[in-house]
Amino acid sequence: MPIELKMPALSPTMEEGTLAKWLVKEGDTVSSGDILAEIETDKATMEFEAVDEGTIAKILVPDGSDGVKVGTPIAVLAAEGEDAGAAASAPAPKAEPPKEEEKPEPAPPAKGGGETPKVEAAPAIAAPRAESGDRIKASPLARRLAEAQGIDLSTLTGSGPGGRIVRADLGDKAGGVAAAPKAAAPALQPQAAAVEPGDIPHEVIKLSNMRKTIARRLTESKQQVPHIYLTVDIQLDRLLKLRAELNEGLKNRGVKLSVNDMLIKALALALIEVPECNVSFGGDTLVKYSRADISVAVSISNGLITPIITGANDKTLSKVSAEMGDFAARAKEGKLAPHEYQGGTASLSNMGMFGIKQFEAVINPPQGMIMAIGAGEKRPFVIDGSLQIATVMSATGSFDHRAIDGADGARLMKAFKELCESPMGLVA
Repeated sequence: MPIELKMPALSPTMEEGTLAKWLVKEGDTVSSGDILAEIETDKATMEFEAVDEGTIAKILVPDGSDGVKVGTPIAVLAAEGEDAGAAASAPAPKAEPPKEEEKPEPAPPAKGGGETPKVEAAPAIAAPRAESGDRIKASPLARRLAEAQGIDLSTLTGSGPGGRIVRADLGDKAGGVAAAPKAAAPALQPQAAAVEPGDIPHEVIKLSNMRKTIARRLTESKQQVPHIYLTVDIQLDRLLKLRAELNEGLKNRGVKLSVNDMLIKALALALIEVPECNVSFGGDTLVKYSRADISVAVSISNGLITPIITGANDKTLSKVSAEMGDFAARAKEGKLAPHEYQGGTASLSNMGMFGIKQFEAVINPPQGMIMAIGAGEKRPFVIDGSLQIATVMSATGSFDHRAIDGADGARLMKAFKELCESPMGLVA
């Protein structure tokens, strides 16, 4: 019987995607693990892998198709030994509607006013396991993630075809922390007014899925999250001196620390020191994290993505630097996996390299705060009671006031400032 290939959910939040490019054509033979297509999600372009072996009988959704809903059939695969031509012309298999459970007719009441006999419910049928003999059925992506995270696939129940374990079945075990429950969205979402450019020379550019997601999420954040902003000025001279010394010592290992690497570590340690700010607001609950996973804003050609340094509070500066370099390079190529940019407990956005002195960043829900970093510049600064010239940077924390009180936000900013100005705490 022909097998429908459906638009996959390549992330837990994906509802639709763009079928950017087919890497196979009709008549091609494929094996489990072969790359069939490139699919653009709201954050990255990802590869769609074959789960079964067979021949591509028919492509239903062409290259460049936008807004393809998850679960929509996109191609037909003829199983091994099946005629591809017949599979292409055969009607797509339809799921049978669930049969209504036959209910036994109630027994007539016993004469003399006796009680009606009770009918015991039939035992529930267990969901099929993803195991076939000694082999666990799982997609190649699920296998890789499970191996990387030490997850025992035999303990999971698959939701894919034939009980196969897919990425979604790994849930929060596949990396990152559990997202806080989402607060209910307002019933009415105001839409942007149509732009009328008139006779001004212009070009109309279609929004990518990433840009649409950024617009939606940031609008929701500003509408639903009451932001409070706290700014501190930080003297950077000691941190810059330590960075130079560390880079000299790490030269033979090919490691070069950036100021941003040190700020990521400082924010992570500050969040552990002030756990009241390492939280997410969940409506009638507050999720308090015991690990600092820092989402770092990276600008790419068509938007913004936030790869996550997981457990940054426990990692060395050289490890943070290596991970950040790898993430930034793969982010620009659209090669990040969902678990590498979804989650996080707080964010850091640095626009100092553009000469921006100070700015206020928008919180990325369900996180409770984001640190905005301005440029380090020479300024008059009072040091030991005298006016001197120092390298000073402004940092602004944006806090979700539903979850974080102003005093706790101030304590976090103080801890962050102290770690930056006495940077030996970053390497202790």
